[in-house]
Amino acid sequence: MRPEIYKMNERIITNIPEEYRVDEPVPSQEPERQAFFVSLCRNYIEQNLREGRQLKYAIVTFGCQMNVYDSERLKGVLEKIGYIEASEETADLVIFNTCTVRENANQRLYGHLGQLKPRKKANPHFMIGLCGCMMQEPSVVAKINTSYPFVDFLFGTFNLHRLPELLFARLQENKRMIEVLPEPKEHVEIKGARRKYPFKSGVNIMYGCNNFCTYCIVPYVRGRERSRTPEDILQDIRELVEDGVTEIMLLGQNVNSYGTNFMEESEIIDKDPEYGFPELLEDVCRIPGLVRVRFMTSHPKDLSDRLIEVIAWNPKVCRHIHLPVQSGSSKLLKAMNRHYTKEAYLALVDKIRKALPDVSLTTDIMTGFPGETEEDIDDTIEVVRKAGFDQAFTFIYSPRTGTPAAAMEQLPEELVKTRFQRLLDVVNEVAHQRCGRFEGMVKEVLVEEKNAQLDSYLTGRTEENILVHFPGDESLIGKYIPVLLKESKGFYYIGEAGQTAGDTV
Repeated sequence: MRPEIYKMNERIITNIPEEYRVDEPVPSQEPERQAFFVSLCRNYIEQNLREGRQLKYAIVTFGCQMNVYDSERLKGVLEKIGYIEASEETADLVIFNTCTVRENANQRLYGHLGQLKPRKKANPHFMIGLCGCMMQEPSVVAKINTSYPFVDFLFGTFNLHRLPELLFARLQENKRMIEVLPEPKEHVEIKGARRKYPFKSGVNIMYGCNNFCTYCIVPYVRGRERSRTPEDILQDIRELVEDGVTEIMLLGQNVNSYGTNFMEESEIIDKDPEYGFPELLEDVCRIPGLVRVRFMTSHPKDLSDRLIEVIAWNPKVCRHIHLPVQSGSSKLLKAMNRHYTKEAYLALVDKIRKALPDVSLTTDIMTGFPGETEEDIDDTIEVVRKAGFDQAFTFIYSPRTGTPAAAMEQLPEELVKTRFQRLLDVVNEVAHQRCGRFEGMVKEVLVEEKNAQLDSYLTGRTEENILVHFPGDESLIGKYIPVLLKESKGFYYIGEAGQTAGDTV
């Protein structure tokens, strides 16, 4: 069956059966429109599908922290409709929130779908949904259409908020629904996320990316940079704090370029030259009841002196900066279109460390980029040693169809693996040394959860984003407590809670 493909202004629902209606007309504006369809979905499910039990959902998330946050918002929507969370194996509805940064992420999704095909055949009421970055690629949508016709609905990165309408259309019309927009037409924040932790949350401050690194597909699937207005962001955070959140993660593909363009409802307005990320960070820290503020991710090319200054004097901003270097070779950085050199990156690190001596610096590094030589790896290793990263996420370059780098001559796989291991050995050595600097000190830890491996232990994080495992009672979860970092294990500590462990900051 040919999928129905809809554009934003061609609304999906045209005829709502009387038995599922609520006593009001269909709103034309968001977010009221989707709230209306939440009610319709709930009514439909109660009358048709429950069969004496509550329906279950699972969202499988691939990719970055922004995808994790998007999934939390989609979970909130599904729970308003009446679903409860369950495992992928037992769920009545499974949604895959996809990532397309690397080619193998696509293959992982296809593998999941192949495994679900027999289940779908055996139970026609079982539903499968797809969303996220991967769905913005026309070739992927075409493949899903032809090779996986049992997928029930599919939507992209620019219309996450329309899940209720798509779901109701699928339930009512019993045909697959596909809505992928080539660019954003309107911006609607989804309220009421179902957070993993009740005491901390992410908040999107911007969407999209303007950097066009030659290896990266993100600008093509997330669109150009659009910043949310400060008023909207601050209001979201105030509401989260009122709901018990004490730690906020400000999210964007490149938070340092916040303010490039501001989104106001469906309009894009010009940048305010006087208001950028440092000013937003200051305003966020003024919100009463907020204890910690984090942010991710920073591009080295535009991390300003002003931002370093704001972090240095404001105790609410966590001493952790994720600063992807990708390579230590100026030649490769130019080929990657990163807009900085090895020397500029190290100078920035020196500037950060002078202002923030105990800052935790983490990074991303790839090996195997086209044209890479042994000298380039030497340069990267030199940067690792000089920068002293607390942690580095190292990975092998994977050609991404649709990016300039994919058309370049690729390196032999075995050569790349050898270089990767050489780099990884140095990364682990340096990180082990760097992370041990707090041994014997007492640090404030936000207690996050029970430890999954150690009985009667809890797990939390310092402001430097370092994991700490220590004995303790579950009543401490969500609190900030002093913990003695007794023993460094390289990437985490074994600690001991202080005498005032039950106090809340």
